[in-house]
Amino acid sequence: MNALNIRFAVVIAGFVLLATAMGSRLIFLHVVDHEFLQDQGDARSVRAERINAHRGMVRDHTGKPLAISTPVTSLWANPAELLANPENLPLVAAIFDVPFQKFEKRIQENAHRTFVYLRRQMPPQLAEKILEKKITGVYAQKEYQRYYPAGEIAAHVVGFTNIDDEGQEGIELAFNDWLRGEPGKKKVLKNLYGDVVRDIRPMVDAVAGKNLDLSIDLRLQYLAYRELKSAIQFHGAKSGSFVILDAKTGQILSLVNQPSYNPNNRIGLELASIRNRAVTDVFEPGSTVKPFTVAVALESGLYEPSSVIDTSPGFVRVGNKTIPDPRNLGELDLGGIIAYSSQVGITKLALTLDEYEVWSMFSELGFGHPVGIGFPGESAGYLPNRRRWKDIERVTFAYGYGFQVTPLQLAAAYQVIASGGIKRDLSLVKGDVGEGHRVMSEKTAEALKVMLSRVINEGTGSLASIADYSVAGKTGTVRKVGESGYEDTRHMAFFAGMTPVDGTRLVGVVIINEPSGKEYGGGAIAAPVFARVMKEALRLLNIPPVAEATS
Repeated sequence: MNALNIRFAVVIAGFVLLATAMGSRLIFLHVVDHEFLQDQGDARSVRAERINAHRGMVRDHTGKPLAISTPVTSLWANPAELLANPENLPLVAAIFDVPFQKFEKRIQENAHRTFVYLRRQMPPQLAEKILEKKITGVYAQKEYQRYYPAGEIAAHVVGFTNIDDEGQEGIELAFNDWLRGEPGKKKVLKNLYGDVVRDIRPMVDAVAGKNLDLSIDLRLQYLAYRELKSAIQFHGAKSGSFVILDAKTGQILSLVNQPSYNPNNRIGLELASIRNRAVTDVFEPGSTVKPFTVAVALESGLYEPSSVIDTSPGFVRVGNKTIPDPRNLGELDLGGIIAYSSQVGITKLALTLDEYEVWSMFSELGFGHPVGIGFPGESAGYLPNRRRWKDIERVTFAYGYGFQVTPLQLAAAYQVIASGGIKRDLSLVKGDVGEGHRVMSEKTAEALKVMLSRVINEGTGSLASIADYSVAGKTGTVRKVGESGYEDTRHMAFFAGMTPVDGTRLVGVVIINEPSGKEYGGGAIAAPVFARVMKEALRLLNIPPVAEATS
C-alpha cells in the first residue's frame, strides 16, 4: 500500500471515529442524560417572571373608593439585544419620542445590564401596539397604577404611592405594609421575541394587599373641603384646616386642608401643598382653651358655674403688663367669661388656681403629645413644663399663649367635653374605637357645654348658630409671632365647637391662617364656615333637630 492510500485510510478512519463519538454522545444525551438537553433548551426559553401583587383598596366608611389600583404595562429593554440589532434603535427612540443620540447613549451605557425600563405604567392598549411590532430586545411587564377617585378632596388623608407602588404620604404610607401585598413568581415559556407563550407553573403565589376601610365620610369630606376652600379664597388667607370628629367614638369623619393637590397629577407639585396641616402644623390656641381653664376651676371645688368674677374696670395688671378686655364687662359668672372671652376674667381666675393643675389638665387633654393616628410627620405640639411659673406665664398659659397645638389636638380636646369628660384615642380606621378614660367629671363637662352654648347665643360665636339645632363652641383669634415678637397684622382665626349640644354627635375645628381682609376674628370668619358645613352634615347623617336649638 502506497503512502497516498495510507493517508486516505487514516483520514477515513478519523471521520469514522469522530462520527462514532458524536453519535455516541447524542445517544448518551438523548437516552441516558436527556435532562441535559432539556435544561439547555429551558435556559433559552423558560424564565422566572415576577407576578406583581394587587395593592389593597382604600375606602371611606360607606365603601366609596378613595384609592384603587388599575392594571398598566411597563416596557423594558435588554440593551445587549437591542445593540445586537442596531437597526431597531432609531425605531425604538422614535416610538418613545426620545432624541436618537440620547437614547443610543443610554443603551450603550447600560450594555452590561439585562434590564432597563423604557416607559413605566403605560395604558395596556398603547403598550400592546408597540409590542405588536415584535422588536427584538423590547419586553413588557404587567404592573398596577394607583388612582384616586376623590382627587384633591381626600388627598391629605389618603396620600399617594410612588411609581413602584410604595406609599409615600398619608394612609398610603402609614398603612403601607397592610395595603401593598407580596409579589409572586411563575415559570413561563417565552418565544424569540420575549412574548410569553405559555405559563408553565407558579413558583410563589402573589398575595394581594388587604383593603382598608376608613372612618372618613366622603360626603362630609366634600362639604368641609368646599367651604374651607371658599373661605380661604374669599378672605385671602394663606392656608386653613377643618377637622370633624364623631363625638362619641373619636373617629375622624373629615379632615381637609388648604392648599391641597391632585394626587393623580403631581407634575409641578409644591411641597407646601402636600403638608397635612391639620396634623403637622402648630399654633397657639388662644381663647379656645379658656373652657379648659374653667374646667380646672370647677374641678378644684373652689368655684361653681354661678361664681362671679368682677372684671372692672376692663383691665388688670400682672407685673408690668396690662391685660385688657375690649370694654368693661363688669361682673361675669364663669359662663359669661367664656361667652364674652374675657381676658381679665380668665386672668383673675387663673391666679387663684394651682398652675400645675392647669398644666395637668392640658396634658391630659392631649396637648404636648402626638394624637397617635400613625400619620407621617405628626406633631406633638409644645407644652412647657416649668419648675417655677411667673404670674404672667400662669395667666397667658391659661388663655392659650405660650404653648402650641395642632388642629387635630384641639379637636380631640373638645371631643372630651362633647363625650361627657371621656377622652378617646382618635382613629381614621372604620370601627377602630378604643377604650376611653375620664379626664374631667361628667358634671364639669355638662356645665362647659352650657357655657359654650352661651358663646353662640349671646357671645362671640353667634355666626356659628344653625337653625333648628343647638350649637356650643368657642371662637379664637391669636396674633402670629414674627421676628420682633407678636405682630398686629398677622392673625390666625379659629372656631372649635360641637352640635347638637344634648347627645352631641359632631365636633368640629376650623382654622383660617392669616386672612388678609378687614375681618380676621374667629367669630367673623371661622364660625360661619363651621355653621355651613355642620348644617349639611347634620342633614346628611339624618340627625334630627332638637327643641332647644339656637337660631
